[in-house]
Amino acid sequence: MFPGMPSASRRRALGAAAAVLVVLGLLAWWLVPFGRTSPSGELTFSTGSRSGVYQRYGVLLEKALTEEMPGVGIELRTSEGSQQNLARLASGEADFTIATADAVATYQRDGLPGADRLRGCARLYDDYVHLIVPRSSPVKSVADLRGKVVGVGQPGSGVRLVADRLMTAAGLDPRNDITPVPAGIDSMPGRLETGGLDAFFWSGGLPTTTVRELSERFEIRLVPLEPELVGRIHATGGSTSYYRSAVMPADAYLAAQGGVPVPTVAVANLLVTTDRADPALTEGFTRAVIDSRDRIGQTVHPAQLVDLRTAVYTEPLPLHEGARRYYRSAKP
Repeated sequence: MFPGMPSASRRRALGAAAAVLVVLGLLAWWLVPFGRTSPSGELTFSTGSRSGVYQRYGVLLEKALTEEMPGVGIELRTSEGSQQNLARLASGEADFTIATADAVATYQRDGLPGADRLRGCARLYDDYVHLIVPRSSPVKSVADLRGKVVGVGQPGSGVRLVADRLMTAAGLDPRNDITPVPAGIDSMPGRLETGGLDAFFWSGGLPTTTVRELSERFEIRLVPLEPELVGRIHATGGSTSYYRSAVMPADAYLAAQGGVPVPTVAVANLLVTTDRADPALTEGFTRAVIDSRDRIGQTVHPAQLVDLRTAVYTEPLPLHEGARRYYRSAKP
């Protein structure tokens, strides 16, 4: 190498070449961090009802996922909600989904197929339970629903789960003391307006666009869900421990609340997958969720509450290894 060149010059040339190789190696490491791989293939993300927060969040998240993992094809599937989402994961019909922590815990408690394979990726935002009635309604509490026609959410939804538990805690039989209507947020507001429902339950992030729009065209009221109801639900044990007392801020639905905060019940939403999911895919999915928070939050406001500091707490589910990799890499 370097024929005819004096030995001292050869040494300097070799040293310079070695330095260039080191710089190129460091540059390559910086551009493609060690351990990062770009996954490929297809994934199905099960969301929620067409007018609900899960679906709107999923549509916006799809863009972030495509940017983070350009080699992965994304399919969004609407669903009835948390309970159906978990069943789809367990059966392999979906790869990722969103579900409330109480629905996850109930799925585990009941020992349903694939319960032991569920894994958490991130704690997202809290759902707030809404009990909505016309402003002129005599209903002032959950107990006042006796004899009423009530929208209780679709059978596979988290709404149905918490609505039944709230009515039971208030001393009602959810099947016999009311006329339950198994409908979703896409149809319940219209039925309330036309008199087809006396009330309906909804559980979603704040504000839920469909509820806000209803409040701006039709006079509605949010029925308080007092803290003692949560205490009665907790007393039944098991998966009910994931409910907490909360307050719906006065400005969540200005037209409905008149500037007054409303006591309610809240439960965390989780991004869920299974132990079958590829770690690189799960790491990329989790990164896209956290990194897109502010952008998505401009449209779907609950997304603004996704926080790296709390996202790692996915109880009752253990973290998926891919999500764990992301949180390790994201440490300051």
